[in-house]
Amino acid sequence: MRHLKHYLAATALVMAIPHGAPAEVVSLDATGFAVRVEHRIAAPPSAVFAALLEPGRWWNGEHSWSGDATNMTLDPRVGGCFCEKLPKSGGESVHMRVIAIEPGRLLRMNGALGPFQAMGVAGTLSWEVTADGAGSRLVQTYALGGHMGGQATALAPIVDGVMSGQAERLKAFAEKR
Repeated sequence: MRHLKHYLAATALVMAIPHGAPAEVVSLDATGFAVRVEHRIAAPPSAVFAALLEPGRWWNGEHSWSGDATNMTLDPRVGGCFCEKLPKSGGESVHMRVIAIEPGRLLRMNGALGPFQAMGVAGTLSWEVTADGAGSRLVQTYALGGHMGGQATALAPIVDGVMSGQAERLKAFAEKR
C-alpha cells in the first residue's frame, strides 16, 4: 500500500495536464477498469510502430522504478520482455510480456504496471496503429482487473491520466523522428 500512496501522490498532477486527444475510462467496476486514448499522428504507421518499440526514448521516466526511461527496453516478439534495468540495486523488473505482435499494426502485452505488480492484478496493454490519410491513428487501451483493495474507482482516472500522458509522449516522439 505504501507504493500505491506514492503512486497516487506522484500521478495526481498528471490529471491536470491537457492531452492532445480525449482519453476515457471505457469501463469500470469494483474489480477493474479499462482506459483508452486515441491519437492522430503525423507519421506513417511504420514510423509510429518503430517508435513504439523504443520505450526508452519516449516513456515517462517518472513512471518507472529507476526514474530513468532509458533503462526500459522492449523485445518485440511473443514472450518478449518490456523490462527495466535498476542500476542502483543491480536488479531488474519485468513490466509486461508481449502476447501478440503484428509488425506495423499491433502490439499487445500482459502484465501489471507500477504498483499494480504487488496487488494481484492482471493487465493487458494494447497499441493498434492504422493508416489515416498521410499519417496514422494510434489507439491505446489498458485493461486491468483483480484485487485492487476496493480502489478501482479511485485508481481508474489516475491511470487514465498516466496512460494518456504516455500516448502523448509516443505521439510526440513518432512525429519528430
